[in-house]
Amino acid sequence: MREQGQTKVLIVDDEPDIRFLFTRILLKRNLKTGYARNIAEATVFMREEQPSLIFLDNSLPDGQGVDFIPFLKENYPSTRIVMVTANDSAVDKRNALLQGADDFLGKPLSLESINRTLDKIEIRNAV
Repeated sequence: MREQGQTKVLIVDDEPDIRFLFTRILLKRNLKTGYARNIAEATVFMREEQPSLIFLDNSLPDGQGVDFIPFLKENYPSTRIVMVTANDSAVDKRNALLQGADDFLGKPLSLESINRTLDKIEIRNAV
């Protein structure tokens, strides 16, 4: 799961601004990033790269991220999953966690909330 000493992180979001924000923050932590705009692209990325962490948007053009979690957990059990959504009610959070998400981030996102999540789930570069 590691290449050239860097932890791989997949950002699954159809919004370019969100992908850019995550990429900037993750690169500052020396984490290797990749992105997918939908579930289909994420499935290909997982098969080829097998990242340690996924930031998974819930509302994607080809489905709900929360419905993708069981597939990820079954096929990539060591990959950590953080659900990211603008619909961050207690019910949405509970549903994501019940499906197997390791953490949950509500939008709007901030540098602090992303870094706090990375620290909480202990994702850092392996040097």
